[in-house]
Order: sequence, then C-alpha cells, then structure tokens
Amino acid sequence: MKVNTQSVNFNADKKLIDFIQKRMDKLDLFYDKVISSDVFLKVENTSDKENKIFEARVSVPGDSFVVKKQCKTFEEGTDMAIASLERQLKKRKEKLRAHL
Repeated sequence: MKVNTQSVNFNADKKLIDFIQKRMDKLDLFYDKVISSDVFLKVENTSDKENKIFEARVSVPGDSFVVKKQCKTFEEGTDMAIASLERQLKKRKEKLRAHL
C-alpha cells in the first residue's frame, strides 16, 4: 500500500518514514481493499512533552477512517494509531461479512 506521508513544520527523516510505511503495510492483513492512506506528522510548540501528533486517514471503498494520536514520540503515536485502525478495519470487515 502506498502511504502518503507529510510532515508539517519539520523534515521527517528516512528512518521514521520507513517505520511508518512498514507499520501501515500491516493493515493489508486485516482489510485488503484499502484504497489510499495519508499520514500527517505535526509538532506542537508547547512545553508539554507529548507534543508530537500522528494523524492517519485510511480510505476504503465507501468509507474512510481517521485516527489522531498525541504522544511523546512519533513511533509511539504510530503504534497506537495502527492498533486503533486495525480494530476499525476488523469491525468493518465483520460488518461486510454479516451482510453477505
């Protein structure tokens, strides 16, 4: 799956982008009809340690899922968001199976 990654107000390094790509690729195991996915990485200018925002939008036929997580690191935010997306995609797949 092609992941469109955008970092707002900073430059993301190659290791972080590869990490996100690898984690997002695992979503294909749960739902194989993913059309596209967009990831937005933002850093808030606050004194708070949890100032990294990971936002992902995954488009599937007829719907799209948006997850937004705020954590200390982008890796932690990525893992939390992917776990949430996995649950949502599994739920959608079960709903579609129930209609068949």
